[in-house]
This record gives sequence, structure tokens and C-alpha cells, in this order.
Amino acid sequence: MSTPENLVDISNTPQFQELLSKDLKRISLIYFWASWAEPCKQMNQVVEGLAKAYPKLLALRVEAEEQADITDSFDINSVPACLVIQGHSLLTRIEGGDATRLTEAIAKYLGSNLKHSATPQSTISQPSTPLSSETEEQLEVRMRNIMNQSPVVLFMKGEPDAPRCGYSKSAVALLREKGVTFTHFDILSDESVRQGLKRLNDWPTFPQFIVKGEFVGGLDVVKEMKESGEFEEVFST
Repeated sequence: MSTPENLVDISNTPQFQELLSKDLKRISLIYFWASWAEPCKQMNQVVEGLAKAYPKLLALRVEAEEQADITDSFDINSVPACLVIQGHSLLTRIEGGDATRLTEAIAKYLGSNLKHSATPQSTISQPSTPLSSETEEQLEVRMRNIMNQSPVVLFMKGEPDAPRCGYSKSAVALLREKGVTFTHFDILSDESVRQGLKRLNDWPTFPQFIVKGEFVGGLDVVKEMKESGEFEEVFST
């Protein structure tokens, strides 16, 4: 199966900038992915299907870790992630494998340019999450319950066998290397918990490591514990 001409794999920053600057009125899809992230396998098909269905779309496929400068410039911290832009304007930002939302976004901006002989593939869908009526007190109780669900809890992006960011992947690998039994919580599945933990633990990023109900640090802190020999003492349960 041939790759559409309007789907380009980005190999360096100058190439990326040149393609985007050629036509500032053109709708562009920037797709950030990683080979180790399972959801990206399906999203690759979705993006390729959209490129075939909409010939006027410029689809740029960016390997997130290899093209770190581009990834950082758009503040991408998990994959898959898709940005729909026009010129210098961000139209839509979609994190996660939400193919339905991505397909709807492209149709919104390029609907009249659909190539009728092709149909974009939409193989992934996520149920919409209702607005939470939880109070701050109720949220804190729920978060503390999660933090105490086992002696060691990892708040991460994705699942241990399908992490959605490189830092979460490294956190899982570290715990498994040390033979630590742990449970996890996917913060991408619950925005209230994601934002609430940042406040509760006074720590702005993920993953977060919890031991016996107490926050012990992020990935860099736990790596330092491993190097100093403190890890075994802190994580002994």
C-alpha cells in the first residue's frame, strides 16, 4: 500500500519548518507518535486514511523522541498526539488515540475537500466523559483512596504494558527491574485526578510514585534514590 504524497515523515527540524511555511493557508495535521506506544499502531492507520481521504491536507508524522526539539516546542508529553493547525494558528489539539474526534476535526476544516473515493479509517473511539460534579473534598478523598490501594502506586500516562509517554515507560521499567510489586492509575483517563494530584502532592508532572499512601517523588527523584542506594529502604513494603 503506497503512502499518500501529502503524508510526510519528518526527519529534521528544517524540513518540518519548510513544509509548514510553504502555504500558511493550508490545513496541516501534525501527528506525534512513538514505535513503543501500542495506540500509535492504530493511529498510524487513521492518519494515513485521513491523508488519502483529504488530498489538500498536509499530514506530518513526527517521531516524538527522535525529533525532541519539535516535540518540546509543541509541549507534547504523551503519544499519540495530534495537532490541527493553519499557518501559525492552532485549531485543535487531540491527545490520546481518539480517532473519532480527529476525524471530525479534519472533516470540520476540510469537509468540502473530501476525496469521495476514499474513506478515512476510524478504528478507535473513546466514550465522552461527563462533567464531574465532585467537590474538592470528595476528589481529595478519592485520590487518597487510590494512593492507598496498594503499598506502591504509580500514577502514570497509559498502562504498564502500553505506556503513553517515555517517562512513564521508564518508571515502569525501573520498578520492574527492582522487582517492586505495584498498582497503577492512568491519569489520562481522569482529568480531575490528573489536575488534583498536581495540587495535592505539589508536583506538576507525571509519573508520580506513591509508597504507603505518601508521595515520594517523580522519576528523577526515584532515579536518584536508586543511584544513592536509598531506593530499597524507601520502597521496602
